[in-house]
Amino acid sequence: MAARKIAINTGGGDAPGLNAVIRAATLAAIERGWEVWGIRQGYRGLLDDSPDGLIRLDRERVRGIAHLGGTILGTVNRGDPFHYPMPGEHGLVPRDRSEDLVRRFRALGFDALIAVGGDGSMRIAHQLLERGLPLVIGVPKTIDNDVCCTDVTFGFDTAVSIATEALDRLHTTTEAHERIMVVEVMGRHAGWIALNAGIAGGADVILMPEIPFQYEPIAEKIRLRDSRGRRFSIVVAAEGACSQGGELVIKDAGDAFRRAAVLGGVAERVAKELATRTGKEARSMVLGHLLRGGGPTTADRLLALRFGAAAMRALVEDCGSGMVALRANRIELVSLDDVAGKTKTVPLDSDAVVTAREMGLCFGDEPSDHFAAT
Repeated sequence: MAARKIAINTGGGDAPGLNAVIRAATLAAIERGWEVWGIRQGYRGLLDDSPDGLIRLDRERVRGIAHLGGTILGTVNRGDPFHYPMPGEHGLVPRDRSEDLVRRFRALGFDALIAVGGDGSMRIAHQLLERGLPLVIGVPKTIDNDVCCTDVTFGFDTAVSIATEALDRLHTTTEAHERIMVVEVMGRHAGWIALNAGIAGGADVILMPEIPFQYEPIAEKIRLRDSRGRRFSIVVAAEGACSQGGELVIKDAGDAFRRAAVLGGVAERVAKELATRTGKEARSMVLGHLLRGGGPTTADRLLALRFGAAAMRALVEDCGSGMVALRANRIELVSLDDVAGKTKTVPLDSDAVVTAREMGLCFGDEPSDHFAAT
């Protein structure tokens, strides 16, 4: 097979393991004599007239980066080529520049794109294929673990580990002051981080988007703990958690370039309500981007390296476009049709949810007096 010229980009929010994917894919390509280029800042490196928009990836460039957080290529949240920010009469306005991107991609002689990103990046990659991009292999990245068709995404294990460590540390100060601590973690549509960290970190209450909650069962759980001499409680809340009949807590409504609203503030709202209902002091804190920072765990580093190498195998074997996915510890190529525009939420009958309920954790959907009668 003739040598190919491929491009790699990283889009959306960063996640630990991005550099490991870049390293593995680059080395696997070089071993085959292929040429590898990195696109800077999502797709911006192709669309903006910048001399450093594209960087040649060689052995030296990817040396010693697998353990590093962030991404050597950079990333953006406002770089969707279908709603790209362009100067207008009254400031920046969104323009569809997808055809410009495809045209330049082909003009530069690229045969394929390895697109590393989350659900939004997979949707964009799928749309670019429909616009004429020759070949795309997606690599699922997100700390939220909400990309469909893969058992897990890289970045998730690191985020859960950081959140769990934070909960471990909060136990001592929360117990010392006999207060309620409400900890907000990322998770817009899916509560994977809240659920896993909540169980592992010894939380008493887990609030997640899949289970709209009521306040009274949570207050009952806290009163029950008080009656047993456990005069402190820890609540973990995904940013997308919502009370029954309530609305999401929005920090920023978004704009024409980032159409999804920025969530944030549910922990503060819950803390205030629980303080009123229980008479206890309640504090809130947001872990936020701490969950994205730092290097990947061993599990995430290994998974990212496997994904990067698998993306290259898919290109070598001419499997067509798709996304590499982990299924039953085997990496497979799945159709972007099955991934784009979909979200993997926590099944309510999953073993993790069942485990939490059997341990007596509260989700806020329990019937009246459930904990009072325990």
